[in-house]
Amino acid sequence: MNNSKSSGVWDSKECALILIDYQPGIMTYIQSSDPKAVELNARYLTKAAVAFDIPMILTTIGVEMGVNQPTIASLRDEIPNVPEIDRSTMDSWADQNFLKAVKDTGRKRLVMCGIVTEVCLAYPAVSALKDGYEVCIVADAVGGVTRESHDIAVLRMIQAGAVPNTTTAMITEWFRDWAGELAPAAREVLVPFLKEIAIQKDIYPRTETAKLAETREIEARAAKQRQAAVK
Repeated sequence: MNNSKSSGVWDSKECALILIDYQPGIMTYIQSSDPKAVELNARYLTKAAVAFDIPMILTTIGVEMGVNQPTIASLRDEIPNVPEIDRSTMDSWADQNFLKAVKDTGRKRLVMCGIVTEVCLAYPAVSALKDGYEVCIVADAVGGVTRESHDIAVLRMIQAGAVPNTTTAMITEWFRDWAGELAPAAREVLVPFLKEIAIQKDIYPRTETAKLAETREIEARAAKQRQAAVK
């Protein structure tokens, strides 16, 4: 076991965000919590990483083998220019292209999210810790096949030295100061995030729900146009 523990806050300038296997078929395995909430949290972590200029790594499993589909559209639309690193191994840390991408970020503090918690997140998380990286896991942006398997995997990663966090706490920790240079970008992320949480919990006014749905549709179309322009 790696007994070293991360200390202090996680500043955006020190971190890289790693997103593992947010793929349509794999997302259906999530039974530990609401898959829609997991998707929402992962999407807003990604939005925050873009806003705060945090390097990101996006990886998938089994796409080139014809087994799985690429990253879910709602997440892909946020980062159309981040390449997908496809793998055959469930432990992304064992994939040389993935490992090179991690090293190329130059960051030693990894904020890791993956589906499912007990497999494609836990394996690389404990491996990264063994190799001397600091790891933070965002527990509400991931999900397991059962509640028990998710919880045990989180405990396993904590025991190995990972720091647990939640989406809202991670985003605010990345910038922390409402008068700081990242505050304007943070507001652009957090305000709609809180609205979408309220909508998902059915505690938001219906007219505002409709407006937000329309905004999301416009943003999705714009993202597809940007992606097409890059190709």
